[in-house]
Amino acid sequence: MATDNGRPQDGGDESVEPQLEETAPATVREAFSAAVRSAGISQVAPGEMPTASSLLGAVGGVRGLVEAILPALGFLVIYAVTKNLIASVLIPVAIALVFVVVRLLSRTPITQAFAGVAGVAISAGLALFTGRPEDNFLPGTVINVVSLVVLLVSILVRYPVIGLVVGVLSNDGLDWRRDRAKRRVLNVATWLWVGLFATRLIAEYPLFLAGEVELLGTVKLILGVPFYAIMLWITWMLVRSVYGRINSATSASE
Repeated sequence: MATDNGRPQDGGDESVEPQLEETAPATVREAFSAAVRSAGISQVAPGEMPTASSLLGAVGGVRGLVEAILPALGFLVIYAVTKNLIASVLIPVAIALVFVVVRLLSRTPITQAFAGVAGVAISAGLALFTGRPEDNFLPGTVINVVSLVVLLVSILVRYPVIGLVVGVLSNDGLDWRRDRAKRRVLNVATWLWVGLFATRLIAEYPLFLAGEVELLGTVKLILGVPFYAIMLWITWMLVRSVYGRINSATSASE
């Protein structure tokens, strides 16, 4: 509280600092929770059998699938037919922009479409700058490396990423860390995602170095959305093995 002349009363600073210290962690937790719950992965709930529709929702629905696949497929087809770098990278950018316009006209969320435009534009700009068509895939390679490192670090510090995500979606928080069965399964699930990104790098990076553009584009399509959906299914089957059993036991006791 301040006096009439604008100066704080004694102890004013002490009452402000604890509030800042308490709200900062809460803000971080809320931001993380909001990010997880707004992500497509939240379409599949822990402890429930994942269905085809929930997995489709997790990858963005039919529209999300088209927006994710069509620009990459466009680059692959155009480059394979014409070997023209400029057309191969600019047409996918135009396709991604069309998706944004369609979402704006239909008044649907545009975050995913904008993210798609940004990704395609960065890839196109890099390829045009270097003159190397394989550099169109370099940002994706960087994302795979960063994701792999984050997952490995999370396992090393014993806060596996899948555990953090499931903790938010199930309102379990960090309680899963006190349950041996949950901790083990969530750790294994995180290792599986390590395997996903490692597989992508092992399969794609040699093709990137060799400049095998068409083959690299094909492999990226196969290891992209389809591989992601399969991994979601396996992950949530694992999660269900502990959360579903625990929920059943709780219901029986009631």
